[in-house]
Amino acid sequence: MDFTLDLPTAGRLLAALVIGGIIGSEREYRSKAAGFRTMTLICLGSATFTILSLRLGAGSSPDRIASNIVTGIGFLGAGAIFKDGITISGLTTATSIWVTASLGMAAGAGRLGLAAMGLGLALVVLAAFERLQELIDNIHQKRSYRFQFSHGQSSRTDLETTLRRFGVKFRLRQMTREADIVSCLYDVWGSARVLGELSDFFVDARDIRVVEYST
Repeated sequence: MDFTLDLPTAGRLLAALVIGGIIGSEREYRSKAAGFRTMTLICLGSATFTILSLRLGAGSSPDRIASNIVTGIGFLGAGAIFKDGITISGLTTATSIWVTASLGMAAGAGRLGLAAMGLGLALVVLAAFERLQELIDNIHQKRSYRFQFSHGQSSRTDLETTLRRFGVKFRLRQMTREADIVSCLYDVWGSARVLGELSDFFVDARDIRVVEYST
């Protein structure tokens, strides 16, 4: 087995370094958990494992190491996802880690054209598509609301009457009662403006003890 560092192999590693650095810069600019160094190392590591896999398994199973990169990156991406109450964050960061690893594998396998195209499309999704997502969210978005109130001061009927008055669509996901405290979890759909007005209304409502919402 040849483990010398030839010029083509060095080029693959440098390509992975650049690709990871570009995606990492975009993530760092947006102050995400997995930033410049993390993405660069993920891409470089994926490329290195792919090169080793091709060399160690030459003639038999060249994918035996590379095939496990997907599993390993899955665990790494899962660590970037956080749940705080009814809010879930880090999904885009987790998928960015997954995509960065795949581009590193492409670079390590010598498919630099594929890696370059994948990088371009990833940047389109991360940067340009954010504007489109904001436009869609302004027109129509979903928020999850959790309301808590004392039984007798308010009711599910009162909540739903208010929701209808604001003209939003809604669905009750969960309702629990513990002692005198009633908790209701709703999915609510509407424009960003209307949902903002709705949130302000419930925050000021005196008969609602707790209001939590996530987008």
